[in-house]
Amino acid sequence: MIQPVIMAGGNGSRLWPVSRQLNAKQFLTLTDDSLSMLQMTIARLDGVGSTPPLLICNEQHRFLAAEQLRQIDCEHAQIILEPAGRNTAPAIALAALAAMQQGQDPVLLVLAADHYIADWSAFHQALEKAECLAKQDKLVTFGVVPTLAETGYGYIQRGSSLPQHGFNVARFVEKPDAPTAQRYLDSGDYYWNSGMFMFKASVYLEALREFRPDILDACTRAFESRSQDMTFVRVGEAAFANCPEESVDYAVMEKTTDAAVVPLDAGWSDIGSWSALWDIGEKDSEGNVCKGDVLAVNTRNSLIRAEHKLVATLGVEDLVVVETKDAVLVAHKDSVQDVKKIVEAIKNDGRHEHMNHREVYRPWGVYDSIDKGKRYQVKRITVKPGAKLSVQMHHHRAEHWIVVSGTAQVTIGENEFLVTENQSTYIPVGQVHCLENPGVIPLELIEVQSGSYLGEDDIVRLKDQYGRT
Repeated sequence: MIQPVIMAGGNGSRLWPVSRQLNAKQFLTLTDDSLSMLQMTIARLDGVGSTPPLLICNEQHRFLAAEQLRQIDCEHAQIILEPAGRNTAPAIALAALAAMQQGQDPVLLVLAADHYIADWSAFHQALEKAECLAKQDKLVTFGVVPTLAETGYGYIQRGSSLPQHGFNVARFVEKPDAPTAQRYLDSGDYYWNSGMFMFKASVYLEALREFRPDILDACTRAFESRSQDMTFVRVGEAAFANCPEESVDYAVMEKTTDAAVVPLDAGWSDIGSWSALWDIGEKDSEGNVCKGDVLAVNTRNSLIRAEHKLVATLGVEDLVVVETKDAVLVAHKDSVQDVKKIVEAIKNDGRHEHMNHREVYRPWGVYDSIDKGKRYQVKRITVKPGAKLSVQMHHHRAEHWIVVSGTAQVTIGENEFLVTENQSTYIPVGQVHCLENPGVIPLELIEVQSGSYLGEDDIVRLKDQYGRT
């Protein structure tokens, strides 16, 4: 059986303002109306003989990842939390160590959670070829058959053929300039480096032992000091913090003589920018890719995405226009690789639009910041059935709760009572309190905060069933 390993880290800053640090592109519905990129990655494994996936993600995304797995009935997936980002080589090492528990040595299929593949059948055929090579102790990478002289990807040059299955790897090359990329395309001997791999867990760990024993040692110590937190596996923070940061390409694939490449011609994209999303999108007669409430007049070859309002364009071409509740991006398609510069500017200005949306997901539900002034803030809060917020207090703000639908079980100090539709309650500054949904339907309420400071860091959690501090 194949053990899928899904790398779900990263922030996807080039897809701002839709992708944010706390709700990154792998958790967004970018290429499908109902499934996120992560969920699509798992869905395309349907029909492949594989075990439940092993997910690698960071602390900030743990509840979002778990919820998205639950939505597609994939609760048996194991989630390993990285205390800090150390690139792909250490992350895969943790996955390999986890996969080899109980004396097993599965074939690992390493996938990114934010890639797009149009032709699932061709993808499955490539997996079959790669599995045959992996069982022969090859370290297999998937080389995307190039469709243009792309300068944004690294390349893999194929070497001698491996009967029926692929090729030995001659070399890996960095992102080329345009003339070099054209030569690669014309030769037919080069593939785009997809960042997807397949190999036995033991073979990968042995390669690390040979080429990067420092990484293997740090990851082994971190995994041995792991702990279980609800459905999450937390590796040792101190040991992993000392692990060198390195990609699997540099650490292993470029050094080994056992690297093989299987060609993949399946409509692959890493969705690395808004222009990439335009490339794969369904276009109208004027070459526009539109989503949401869009009115495009005399507009050509543009991507227009409206999430909450009517977006109208007139007399423009080659633009990207993206609207969210709290931000709008307007960019030329040729400049979208630099969207990350806007994100850096937002950070430097002390703003928060790079971090999260107006709607913020929590393990108990979601809240939407409807309005905010100097000494007040209004939120719409939705609590899932059976969910409970932490027992907490605030030093600087009071809160009014008005129940819109459902029933709230409220604790204020020593008092516990129910608040139903069209009823309200008040929590004074400094008062210990808690909110729970005891019902079977979502609880929706309006929260009005008032006080001298309204930041989320004015939450003192005294007790929390989700393990947050």
